[in-house]
Amino acid sequence: MNYAEIKTTDIANGEGVRVSLFVSGCLHHCKNCFNEIAWDFNYGKPFTEETEKFLLEALSPDYIAGLSLLGGEPFEPQNQRGLLPFVRKFKREFPNKTIWCYTGFTYKDGAFEEKRANCEVTAELVRLIDVLVDGRFVEELKDIRLKFRGSSNQRVIDVKRSLEGNSIVLYLT
Repeated sequence: MNYAEIKTTDIANGEGVRVSLFVSGCLHHCKNCFNEIAWDFNYGKPFTEETEKFLLEALSPDYIAGLSLLGGEPFEPQNQRGLLPFVRKFKREFPNKTIWCYTGFTYKDGAFEEKRANCEVTAELVRLIDVLVDGRFVEELKDIRLKFRGSSNQRVIDVKRSLEGNSIVLYLT
C-alpha cells in the first residue's frame, strides 16, 4: 500500500485535532474529487514500518483526538489489507482515541453495498472504526455548509452504535 500524504495536525477531517493518513488508490473517480492525484495506487510513498512509527509518535500527544483515514480510498481491498495491522496497533496503543474513516462506498449492515469493497478483512476493519463518512462525492449535491462531508448524499455514521443496533445510526456533531 502507498500513501499520498500525512497531516499531523488536521482539524477538517473529524472532530478535534487529528492525524490524517491519505492512502493512495481509488477506483471511484468522482467528478471534481478534492484529491484526484491519489487515485493512482502507485502514487506517493510506500506505507512502511517507519511510516507506522512516525504516525504512532504523531498520534501520542494528549491534544490529538485520533486518526482519520482518507484517500484515495481506504476501503479498496488492497488498502484494507495494508491498513488493518496498523489500525490494530493504533487501537492497542490509544484505546481512548477515535478513528474516523472516509469512503466512497455505501455502508450497510457492517459491510458495504458494493461487493468489490468487501474482502476477508472488511468486517474487522469496520469494527475498529468509530465514525464512517460514507458515499461517493457527488458534485451536483455539493454543499459547503455540511460538517465533515462534501455532498448531501454522504452520511456521518456512528459505527459502534450502528453495529450494536443493527441499523444505521448517524453520528451527531
